Amino acid sequence: MMTQSPPLLSLQSPKDVSLEEIEAELNQIWQANRTGEEGTVATRATTFTMVIYESEETQQLLAALGFYQGPIDGIIGSDTVEAIKAAQKAYGFEETGNPTREFLDRLRSAYQQAQQQADFSNNHQKYVYDGDGSAIADAIAAANPCRIITLYPTAGEDEGVSAQVSAYCPIQKQGSNSLVCCEYINLTGTAEALERIGGMVSALMVSELPKFIWWKATPNPEYGLFQRLSEYSDIIIIDSSTFADPEGELECIGKLLSEGMIFADLNWRRLAAWQELTAEAFDPPERRSALNQVDRVTIDYEKGNPAQTLMFLGWLASRLQWQPTSYEYEGGDYDIRRVKFVNDEQKEVEAELAGIPTEAGEIPGDLISLRLSSTNLEADCCTVLCSETTGCMRMEAGGGAQSCRIQQVTPLFDQKTEQLLTKQLQRWGREVLYKESMKLTYDMLKLRH
Repeated sequence: MMTQSPPLLSLQSPKDVSLEEIEAELNQIWQANRTGEEGTVATRATTFTMVIYESEETQQLLAALGFYQGPIDGIIGSDTVEAIKAAQKAYGFEETGNPTREFLDRLRSAYQQAQQQADFSNNHQKYVYDGDGSAIADAIAAANPCRIITLYPTAGEDEGVSAQVSAYCPIQKQGSNSLVCCEYINLTGTAEALERIGGMVSALMVSELPKFIWWKATPNPEYGLFQRLSEYSDIIIIDSSTFADPEGELECIGKLLSEGMIFADLNWRRLAAWQELTAEAFDPPERRSALNQVDRVTIDYEKGNPAQTLMFLGWLASRLQWQPTSYEYEGGDYDIRRVKFVNDEQKEVEAELAGIPTEAGEIPGDLISLRLSSTNLEADCCTVLCSETTGCMRMEAGGGAQSCRIQQVTPLFDQKTEQLLTKQLQRWGREVLYKESMKLTYDMLKLRH
């Protein structure tokens, strides 16, 4: 679903400038607009800087169409070149490995056609193309006027970095004569070219204000620009619902967290209702004592992206002091994953994660249902949670002789990226619960190797 851009008043439409002219051009915009029409005063925001590293479009489309399974990082390596050649062959282009403008247009057309026909059989929505970035940035700017620096990695020849500046103001309620405005800096070039100007990007972040990095590509600790920006930022924002390789990328995030880097995952926020209801189910004293009897966990999620499921299981394990001992991928129609733990009494706990083929929702990989139970049929610990939109039939069917507490999870209304991002921009710093949960998720995923 496309994000609706809020009404914005343009002080300066996108203007091409040289890299050296960026700050001078922005200063000139504010000098020229100190007093606008009808006495309106426009001032630049002094709130924070947000740097957005966009996903490279060619890689996104190749992944969404099933030609590419590597990282979406804008770095055009051999795997990307081979994917380009495969797509060029499929769509009748010369197999050069060079993504021309005509080829990119053909990929866009193929993706739109596949969307209309719901034809993602080759890839089953493992990766969802994100074509909504600028509208989300506008929504953020309207709610939080700031300086936004957007980096657009491109495929093709390295021709340096081009720059644009612009300024927009959220339209105020009638009667207000003061506009607090957002300034945009857009930098476009290959990943290598953007890496070369990493020092300039850091310098463009306002030093006295909070600095957020919204990294929309695959986190790559070997990429120099990622390293540099992470050193200069207060927090790196990601959304694991967009990961092309959820297991590999979550493992990477877990490792970086263990090394002291600070992340916030918007997809983690979407688990709040499930976490709260799971904890609430064991609030009664008579059930709290049965928690250590839980030794079976079953989680269903929308097939395609297990990130939410893996983070939820990491959260559950961290709260119950389970330590992972094995991680197996069985595959099949339900992409079955089995994870084993031992609890603090050295009793084995088994978890089954199942990707349920279903019509894709707005968020790839949303949880569908959860069941906590015990092999001890006398234990009063059976708990079933399920999404309000899907029902609990599959989980209830495995109830056996146990009496299960069943509850539906009402989806929250603030799960969209722009809403979660707006809230995240009001906080920064390390979140202990997320870090502790991701440590267990990281420990699980390391067992794959």
